[in-house]
Amino acid sequence: MSRETWRDALAAYASPATLALLLLGFAAGLPAVLVFSTLSVWLREAGVSRETIGFASWISLAYAFKWVWSPMLDQWRLPWIGALGRRRSWLVLSQALIAIGLVGMALCNPQYNLTMLIALAVVVAFSSATQDIAIDAYRLEIAEDKLQATLAASYMTGYRIAMLLASAGALFLAEWLGSSSLDYNQAAWTTTYLAFALLILPGLITSLVIREPDAAAPLPNEPSRYSFNHQLAAVGLLLVLLISIPAMINALIAQAWPRATLYALFILGSISPMGRALFVPVRHIFSQAKQRQRPARFDFAHQAVSVIVLIILMVSTTGMFQSYWG
Repeated sequence: MSRETWRDALAAYASPATLALLLLGFAAGLPAVLVFSTLSVWLREAGVSRETIGFASWISLAYAFKWVWSPMLDQWRLPWIGALGRRRSWLVLSQALIAIGLVGMALCNPQYNLTMLIALAVVVAFSSATQDIAIDAYRLEIAEDKLQATLAASYMTGYRIAMLLASAGALFLAEWLGSSSLDYNQAAWTTTYLAFALLILPGLITSLVIREPDAAAPLPNEPSRYSFNHQLAAVGLLLVLLISIPAMINALIAQAWPRATLYALFILGSISPMGRALFVPVRHIFSQAKQRQRPARFDFAHQAVSVIVLIILMVSTTGMFQSYWG
């Protein structure tokens, strides 16, 4: 290999973008293990049954279904922190939620607060999957095509180092602090997860100091007629309405008349003139889609479906554990 080729390679790996992807990859690799294999060992040492630990592995479904809400990262501008830019704002939000979730997990004892621990692990998993989406988009937009292989290699290096540290490193630290399968020590696991929550900070600081990609400018579409809060409220009401209909039927069958009356009042309120006004964003987008025969972009109707699927996945995962443990 010529000297110029070596110099070009070294220059590519010494660029700020490559270092940023190394640190972002490190931040992405930590939670992926802490909510899966390392969590399984923790639960086993705490005396949780293998069957329950097997159910806990469903948390990793967040990574399999991240395609559901990935388009929202392109279309939704986050309030308050949106000034950071489309990519950086989602990175900062997801990394902050990961750190907060890991701190919450550290403060939970699975022998007494297993449901809360699993719920926080679900939050960490969904935030981690969202971070993966934002990092992939940032990597593709921050540099030209010929540097993508270098950036991908740097990202995977950080990712693999983090996975090794969050698996073998976390187990070694917990055992060194005094916890084992024969002598469970909650304080050891609390310290371990708090330490790894701190290790998210380099990635968070990186997201705050890196530049926003030029390609991440607003999409050339007409601005939405409805604000983020209005859209989010409409989605929430639509979700509650969809849940209320079968819940009302179930309450009627069980002769739980107060609950049935409450669900019926909500449904009647939703179809009243005032209730229908709250769903204007949904009706407006569906009418536009009908006129165009197909949606021109990932509009609110698709956002609604994505948010509903996302919430159902989170509620179903948490509800499964609640029903299992009574």
